[in-house]
Amino acid sequence: MTPLLTCKEFLQELSEFLDETTDADIRAKLEKHTTECPNCWVICDTTKKTIKVFKGMQACAIPEDVHARLMAAMEKKNAAKVKA
Repeated sequence: MTPLLTCKEFLQELSEFLDETTDADIRAKLEKHTTECPNCWVICDTTKKTIKVFKGMQACAIPEDVHARLMAAMEKKNAAKVKA
């Protein structure tokens, strides 16, 4: 009998599962898990739909002022981590 995956194990493999880079045995276990776990099914389905939406979008540049504020906020957060 094939051991069941935990939700944590499923989530660790989700990216490769969606990219279809998992081997057949692991893929079968992941697919079985989604049929038995409604929470992981929702996560998987929502992630698939999100990827599909983003793949259909054109990339666009963000305004320079937004970029500058974002970078400043990231630098501030990183500086706070270094001090901690």
